[in-house]
Amino acid sequence: MFELKFLAILTAAVVVFVVSTVWYMVFASARGSLTPSVNATQASARPPLWKVILEILRSLLLASVLAGLANRLGIKDVWSAVSLGLILWIGFPFILLSGSVIWDNIPWKIAAIHAGDWFLKLVIISITVGLWH
Repeated sequence: MFELKFLAILTAAVVVFVVSTVWYMVFASARGSLTPSVNATQASARPPLWKVILEILRSLLLASVLAGLANRLGIKDVWSAVSLGLILWIGFPFILLSGSVIWDNIPWKIAAIHAGDWFLKLVIISITVGLWH
């Protein structure tokens, strides 16, 4: 059994929540113009509290999973942590989002916005939980 680093998980979750918020603020206009169900005003509007709470919980869950994985893999240096985040990004969000572009006609620019967010999340969390001692 391994011991989860709860402070590292909490820190990683908060950091990626903030980074993700900034990411989507930067791309709010583009997202609004590319997504028929979301206009630019909605994309840049403050989300309801329940969505914020749900996103924080999602970030905590993701950080917990990555902490367990980093622990099991013995991630202890920056290169290993970045590699873990990159490999996970290619294996999951990149594959899923590219599939939505190919099969569901999702605009590639929307997929790229989401893929960038996921790349940052996975790398930041991997570094945080992997190097926390």
